[in-house]
Amino acid sequence: MPDEPSILHVRSLDLLRALLRTLAHRDLAETAVYVALSLGAAFAGSVAALLLVPLVQPDHALPFGGALLSAHRSVGAQAAAFAAASGAFALLRWQAARIGARLVGRYGMNLRRRVHARLIDAPLASLAGATSAEIANVLTHNVEILVQGFSALQQLLVAGITAAVSLGFAFWVSPLLLLAVPVLAGLGLAASRACGREQALVARRYVADMTQLFWHSEDFPRRLRHVRSFEREDAEKASCSAIAARLGQGYRRQLELVASGRLVLELLATLGIAALFLLADRWRGVDRAALIAVCLLLGRLLPYLVATRQSFQQLRSTAPAFELWQRYMRLDADRTSAPTVPLRPVDGDGVLRIERMRLTPPRAGLEVGELVLAPGELTLISGDSGIGKSSLVDVLAGMATPEVFVARHDNRTIDFDAYRELVRFGAYVSQNVRPWQRSVRECLRWAAPDATDALLRSALADVGLDRRLADSPHGLDIALHSASSRLSGGELQRLLLAQVILRQPRLAVLDEATSALDAAAELAVLAALKRRLPRTSLVVVSHRPGVAVLADQSLTIENGFPASVTGSAVLRCTAWRQARSA
Repeated sequence: MPDEPSILHVRSLDLLRALLRTLAHRDLAETAVYVALSLGAAFAGSVAALLLVPLVQPDHALPFGGALLSAHRSVGAQAAAFAAASGAFALLRWQAARIGARLVGRYGMNLRRRVHARLIDAPLASLAGATSAEIANVLTHNVEILVQGFSALQQLLVAGITAAVSLGFAFWVSPLLLLAVPVLAGLGLAASRACGREQALVARRYVADMTQLFWHSEDFPRRLRHVRSFEREDAEKASCSAIAARLGQGYRRQLELVASGRLVLELLATLGIAALFLLADRWRGVDRAALIAVCLLLGRLLPYLVATRQSFQQLRSTAPAFELWQRYMRLDADRTSAPTVPLRPVDGDGVLRIERMRLTPPRAGLEVGELVLAPGELTLISGDSGIGKSSLVDVLAGMATPEVFVARHDNRTIDFDAYRELVRFGAYVSQNVRPWQRSVRECLRWAAPDATDALLRSALADVGLDRRLADSPHGLDIALHSASSRLSGGELQRLLLAQVILRQPRLAVLDEATSALDAAAELAVLAALKRRLPRTSLVVVSHRPGVAVLADQSLTIENGFPASVTGSAVLRCTAWRQARSA
């Protein structure tokens, strides 16, 4: 969690304002309609409560209301007026509930869209400390908690409007009886704040445990193989059971706090209404009809008092979830975010000559010089794990900014921003990426939305997946994650490489994207890529030395030693330490 003061320690009004700032202009306009309907419903409900008075005290003259509440009207007329007011109340409340439901649904959708868009546009460096489990929680369950908080805001709004209207009518009926209301309101406020700190702590722990549960669930089939190979099934069961127990205890405690608050409020309301009757009995001049009317009006507030208590508790539960959502919304947008108009390969010979490039990480730093990225040529990058290969290809793909960058294109010097524009129409495939689409067709169409089935099948044939699909009755619609048709790790890598062929990028970076293939299959697929991508500069990271036979230039990164270089280009790559460059 961030070091700045937690949103849990600010006032509830600050949290309300922060949540309201997440509303779009359309939501604010619709909220105004929601408020107007709620106000109308509160007014109709109060009138309906007052119309009960002549029905429960027939032939009794009322000191308020005039002709509307006259006790001398017929019972039929009085019942009709009560039914009309009650019907208007029900219809207005129903319409307000429909608008409220639409607002809540759209609010959750917008929260997910906004945080997902911010994650998509965020610089890679800003996500270095984020776990995939936490990000999954932010996009899923965490937003559900925020939606519940927004719904609680709606309940508070309705409760406030209803209380204001009911108290206004009660003051009109009998100002003297309302002298006791401030005392009762003070008691209710004290009850609503009871156990608030515990509620916040329980909610914060609940969010943390839910993130941990996402971590246990991440990539479960692969995790299960790892657990079984170490014979740690019992430990995993115990760990997951402990998290589940904490979640269950937290949820139970939240419900207990809600129930306790409801009990306190109901007891206070009961005592308050009883006190009003005693006060009216001892206080001369208080009309019994007015007493009944005030009690009916205040009695309408009882369920809203309970809802208010629950809503404030829900807001306390929302605070840590909102803090997590805001932390990801504070990520800066990357300048490399995709333009609205897709870019196409640039004109000219397309040769990029990187004269000098320095980057960190790795910790010791890395400096590369005289690197040529030419269309149709393959550059092989190899070296030990953790030496900086992934950092290097992140820079080459334009997704990370180096410390020093000097390059030329078409005999003119360009900076890194210009380089990034040139290689933006690219493709980056890593060994850790698994297709998330539902079928082969959907996966390929994601890379090339306008491609025909013939083009899709041609790309699959280039990477050696055509036979696999020929054996399936579903063809291109074969499911990627079905138990009966699941593709192997190597087949999934072939599928992603078929995306590259369909993309026809300016630069293709394959970061160990063929690691699940055997040596012969790797060479065959890479040879097919070179053949099918004559206008693409290929950068391949691989640990297999045999790939060098296809490379036009090879770059080996070694810790503290000069790089070994082969091929037509002259390359220099040395590891350096930051202290040396100072």
